Amino acid sequence: MSVTSVLARKWRPKIFAQLAGQKHVVQALSNALTQNRLHHAYLFTGTRGVGKTTIARIFAKSLNCISGITAIPCGICSACTEIDSGRFVDLIELDAASNTGIDNMREVLDNAQYLPTLGRYKVYLIDEVHMLSKAAFNSMLKTLEEPPAHVKFILATTDPQKIPVTVLSRCLQFNLKQLPPALIVTHLEYVLGQEDITFEIAALALLARAAQGSMRDALSLLDQAIAYSDSRIDEATVRNMLGAIDQSYLYDVLQTLLVRDGVGLLRIADDMQSRSLAFDVALQDLATLLHRVALAQTVPQAIAEDEPERTRLLELAQSFSAKEIQLYYQIAIHGRNEIDLAPDEYAGFTMTLLRMLAFRPAGAKAMSEQRTAEVTASPMAQAIVIPALEPKQQPQPQPIQTISPPVNPVGATSVALDWSTLLAQLNVQGMARELAKHCTLESFVDGRLTLVLAPQHKHLLTNKMAQEKLQAALTDYFVQSVRLSVTLGVNNMATPAAVEQQVKQTRQQHAIEAIMQDPFVREAQAQLGAQILEETIKSIQ
Repeated sequence: MSVTSVLARKWRPKIFAQLAGQKHVVQALSNALTQNRLHHAYLFTGTRGVGKTTIARIFAKSLNCISGITAIPCGICSACTEIDSGRFVDLIELDAASNTGIDNMREVLDNAQYLPTLGRYKVYLIDEVHMLSKAAFNSMLKTLEEPPAHVKFILATTDPQKIPVTVLSRCLQFNLKQLPPALIVTHLEYVLGQEDITFEIAALALLARAAQGSMRDALSLLDQAIAYSDSRIDEATVRNMLGAIDQSYLYDVLQTLLVRDGVGLLRIADDMQSRSLAFDVALQDLATLLHRVALAQTVPQAIAEDEPERTRLLELAQSFSAKEIQLYYQIAIHGRNEIDLAPDEYAGFTMTLLRMLAFRPAGAKAMSEQRTAEVTASPMAQAIVIPALEPKQQPQPQPIQTISPPVNPVGATSVALDWSTLLAQLNVQGMARELAKHCTLESFVDGRLTLVLAPQHKHLLTNKMAQEKLQAALTDYFVQSVRLSVTLGVNNMATPAAVEQQVKQTRQQHAIEAIMQDPFVREAQAQLGAQILEETIKSIQ
């Protein structure tokens, strides 16, 4: 048995209740079995690994279980156990990909006239039925038109368009859907729990995305990951195994694009090249990320509450306009399609980023200016008293909340410093800025600056490069070596991210109130019965 098939075989569902997904198919078949309203031919369509053959075998057990026709086969009688082991004589499985000719089909159909040997029904399961020749389809057609009462046909295919209409019209057709990544992750969690193997949820998310809707592929990839990682499934190992792009690079790209930093974009591309990352895969993953951001903008409920990257997705959704995300998605798709035409992959990737930098929808506002203005104007900023270290640009005092000052060097003076204002003046972008935005300043003593990060944002600590960039920016700002320390804890004061969000909410509320009080709107309500859809109101500040 090959390594990649161990888990897929071991955890193949034995009854309908064990199936992951495909509830619409399971419900229809269960009702048919319970009510004994059975069709003579069924057609299951769908991509690879979504459960076509598995459902067919469970259905065969339901038809032949010794306890009678049932939606819940016993699993212990001879019919059930032999079907599970592939030894039941009245379940005839045919791979049409390797048995395409008329002679093979005639042999099958000639045997169909005989009664079952052991079971209640003789079940013919023909996989990849679209591969049959035209003559073989014609031979099958007569039996489908006048089938013996003891025969059931179950046809399965990944390409129903190639099946003749005359055959399709004689089958009860069910389309099996690709499984969503969240459902695959849940099933992989269950399997690893039963196998007593430790894992990181982010690693399972990578496997689920790589499986592209196929549970069988997901389990095969999981087998590989177990062998590759010595029975501990962690994100870094799975990324290495799949050749996947570290998502932090893609988030860095969008954050850097947000502040229109061309130098920063090229720096990210150079770093990716130095690590020999595949730029065509990067563009594919970037398009996927932009799609998820678009979902977060228009259908936020589509992003699961337990999605590990939910916070970052929602923040990006608020930072970019919908038009910008749609434009960048199109640019990423075209960039991937054209990367083979570029002088090299690096040129194709960077040209795509430069297109995103060069083109933006009309009326889009520079987010870096907006963020700076929001933070500076906010009365919710938090502050801390620190030693004066001759910064390049001394921040202006504001109404602030202070905490107990640290011990200062001898002869040093103290100034009130607002963390949000300082962050607005630091030369830092991308994930480093994201990290800083979600922190509060705890202390700055003897050159050590300590930030506090809430546990729900601990994923930001996985990017060591972000901490290094933030430390370098602080050192550059104060013209003195600064040692950065980030600890997990409770933020007792508002973070810059919270300040920014509060400002946006306040502006949105003001926009809604302005619309409500607008004379033209009120007259339209009174005269025409117009209704205001608050979710469509956007602040233009």
